[in-house]
Amino acid sequence: MVLPTVTFSNGHKMPMFGLGTYLSQPGEVEEAVKYAIDTGYRHIDTASFYGNEKEVGIAIREKIKEGVITRDDVFVTTKLWSNAHKESQVVPTCKKSLDNLGLEFIDLYLIHWPFAFKEGEELLPRDASGKLQLSDTDYIDTWKGMEECKRLGLARSIGISNFNSEQITRILTAATIKPVNNQIEMSLNVNQEPLIEFCKKHDITVTGYSPLGRPGNRYGVKNSWDHATIQSLSKKYSKTPAQIACRYVFQMGAAPIPKSITKERIKENFNIFDFALTDEEIKSIQSISTGERVAEMKEAKESIHYPFNIPY
Repeated sequence: MVLPTVTFSNGHKMPMFGLGTYLSQPGEVEEAVKYAIDTGYRHIDTASFYGNEKEVGIAIREKIKEGVITRDDVFVTTKLWSNAHKESQVVPTCKKSLDNLGLEFIDLYLIHWPFAFKEGEELLPRDASGKLQLSDTDYIDTWKGMEECKRLGLARSIGISNFNSEQITRILTAATIKPVNNQIEMSLNVNQEPLIEFCKKHDITVTGYSPLGRPGNRYGVKNSWDHATIQSLSKKYSKTPAQIACRYVFQMGAAPIPKSITKERIKENFNIFDFALTDEEIKSIQSISTGERVAEMKEAKESIHYPFNIPY
């Protein structure tokens, strides 16, 4: 099966479905990526914060070596973490991700969050009381470093993640190279239609992370799979609630990147291209949206760049 793709404003293409790897444990993610590629996935999402870039890279390189894929067949996304937002840190940090992955370029390099943490080796730097230490580094400065990654050929495309409409507007005003993608949380609970429409107007594509609502999350957020609307659609289309969720995100115009390390679920999640939800069904799913996020980063609320203080 040929995966549908979306074309960035710079001409590069991104497969509209991928494998998420957040919280995939060492020793598990390598096999998950290999199996996903064998299944037909051609879009793999990771981040420096996840701590699994090396295993993701090993899996991709192994499949290239086996002849299953070429480098140009697979689309790899990784992200800049908030402890390296100073302009001077961005290129060295991107190069470190490339070393971890063992690849010559990243297809899409994203600023993971608009807010910054205290610079250094600690991913979540804390003071003596345990409070997260923020930095006042402006993401506009960070973006200048991202543009240099693109100019140097370290990344074919650059973008953002978890940015709201006002922050995107600021980036667009200052940028010499515009972001091609905004990766945002999107699920049955989190209806991002206004932000997707905003991005579309500015020729920015969207990737939807945690489309399954991160089952078993520690925040107690229910993923709405048991809702009568979802159960009814699941029965009608002979699809699982997870497949309904991924199809919903896809039809909303975002590329879903569900995370799984289980072979059966990796295969199941991928099987969403043989049916389509009607406009009425899309609206019925939107109507049950609770707005509950599994990725709020509440500890960073004091930052002037915290993104969730406005509707979208």
